[in-house]
Amino acid sequence: MGLKHALGRTPYYVLAGGLAVIFLFPLVWNAWASVSGQPGTAQESGYGFGNYRTLLDYDAGLWRYLLNSTIVSALTVALTLGVSLLGGYAFARFDFPGKNLLFLLTLAILMVPYATLLIPLYVLLGRLHLQNSLIGLSLVLAMFQLPFATFMMRISFEAVPRELEESALVDGCGTSGALRRILLPAVKPGLITVGLFAFLAAWNDFIAPLILISDSEKAPLPLAIANLRQQSMGAVDYGATEAGVVVLAFPCLLLFLLLQRHYMRGFMSGALKG
Repeated sequence: MGLKHALGRTPYYVLAGGLAVIFLFPLVWNAWASVSGQPGTAQESGYGFGNYRTLLDYDAGLWRYLLNSTIVSALTVALTLGVSLLGGYAFARFDFPGKNLLFLLTLAILMVPYATLLIPLYVLLGRLHLQNSLIGLSLVLAMFQLPFATFMMRISFEAVPRELEESALVDGCGTSGALRRILLPAVKPGLITVGLFAFLAAWNDFIAPLILISDSEKAPLPLAIANLRQQSMGAVDYGATEAGVVVLAFPCLLLFLLLQRHYMRGFMSGALKG
């Protein structure tokens, strides 16, 4: 029976293994290319970290760009989690006129092309004196994350039985106390999923910084890597670019591997409701 069961699942194993190879090959190839010798790069021959030294010393320095990306990502995650947590709780637990219409309008933002909103937002940030600032960039990135984040938090709260919250209220907890002590631990997978998505979007985004950031010292890492590609006389430094992609991808891979269990539970919370 065991052998028959294993043979019956062989096509699934083969398919999963093939997909893993397809997705991992570009990352492995890029990591290998970043340390291998290439003409016209800092690592002309052999294997070494010449391309990483070029990246480390580029313009304001790698550490400066990493700090900019970290600040933008942290602010984006904090804003997204704070607003979506309260919004999702309100949509899931309270009844008010026009609730479903307002929720649909919130989700409708997802249908608006991303790039078409950046120029109006650029003008708005100018009036708020937030142009060319990491705070302004974080506000814009968080705004684009909120529709999906609010949707995720709503279904996460709806998956929690109301009886848990009602028993906390009967025991003397206020609404905020029940949210903090009972509901927050219950929707932790949804929060981690929302936070991970917000981080990935903010860490990897290129279009918004390209339009909203004009000072090279305030550029996040993706914009700095794009600027690094173009060296003297129009030649592209592929080695340094590949090194930059490795540095850019490493935090994303690490966070996903550390949080994948909660990430999957967050996606399943709505499916398990009822």
